[in-house]
Amino acid sequence: MTTVAPAPARMRAAVLRDQEPGLEVLEIDTPAPRAGEALVRVRACGVCHTDLHVIKGEVAFPRPAVMGHEISGTIVAFGDGTDDARGLTVGDDVVGAFIMPCGSCDACVRGRDDLCADFFGKNRLAGTLYDGESRLAMPDGSFLAMYSMGGLAEYSVVPVTALAKLAPGLDPIASAVLGCAAFTSYGAVHRAGQVQPGDAVAVVAVGGVGSGVVQVAKAAGADPVIAVDVSPEKLAAAAALGADHTVNSLEEDAVAAVRRLTDGRGVDVAFEALGRPQTFSQAVGMLADGGRMVAIGIAAGAASAQVEITPLVRRGYTITGSFGARTREDLPSVVALAADGGFDAEGLVTRHYGLDQADEAYQALARGEITGRAVIVMG
Repeated sequence: MTTVAPAPARMRAAVLRDQEPGLEVLEIDTPAPRAGEALVRVRACGVCHTDLHVIKGEVAFPRPAVMGHEISGTIVAFGDGTDDARGLTVGDDVVGAFIMPCGSCDACVRGRDDLCADFFGKNRLAGTLYDGESRLAMPDGSFLAMYSMGGLAEYSVVPVTALAKLAPGLDPIASAVLGCAAFTSYGAVHRAGQVQPGDAVAVVAVGGVGSGVVQVAKAAGADPVIAVDVSPEKLAAAAALGADHTVNSLEEDAVAAVRRLTDGRGVDVAFEALGRPQTFSQAVGMLADGGRMVAIGIAAGAASAQVEITPLVRRGYTITGSFGARTREDLPSVVALAADGGFDAEGLVTRHYGLDQADEAYQALARGEITGRAVIVMG
């Protein structure tokens, strides 16, 4: 039987306070899991642009809050009354996905974990878990919201539905990004995009998630995979991760370049991973007849994009959104993909920060300085 040291009474967490766009490391009580939940000693947490939208006030979320929604770590305990741990045991190394399905709403019963009503209604709107309460509290005992599992902390409470065992041989720190960067990419490629071998694919914006889409699409047999960005460094990194062609949209018309690279036809699937109106419209413009555009990037505020109606109708385009994969079914598949070499988490992670540097990490992300993904490593 695997044994692990019990969790201490107190832990450190990076807290988003008041309305200031910054993180402050505080000492707070270590949370306790309840039925259907696990307490995870966090090893690493990914630095994602979605967190940054919240930090900057571009996406509404309760404050104070602990951000961080893709983690790796070790299970320390299960909550009393956890009847189904989904094959997990204390001592298992795990990764946690940002979509944490309740398992019982209509969407979850249909297998659509990505549409879980409680996740969106209680976690994303109220910062709680599914009994309507947060597992975190400020030092004075007042409410402290959780963004997904609140992974920017030394310990985290995660519903067991959002956990998968880490495969042997995978780097336990870099694997934190499997819970969002890889997980989001997997859902976009295999669920929304339905990429098939031989499909031509364009990925517009190759940051952390876009770089993941490049890898997952390549592993699915897409050919060619074309990476589009404004950063030479990000394009070079995308090429190293498997992109067949790169297009710098500051230097040339990206739509024309993609069509040139596909003999004038366009791509079967275009992915937009930034959430800006210009890149949204750009991705639609790259489609071949009958092509699919998959929107992944979260936009600031109520941003909207223009789409020309007549080509949409005449050319049979499909435009669909993809927030993530279906956690219970797909997260183990994401781990297996990484174990088989189809997703290189270590190659995607280019920077490591300590918990005390969490605010510095998000400032660097805001300045566009992070190629691929950064991770926060807990002590």
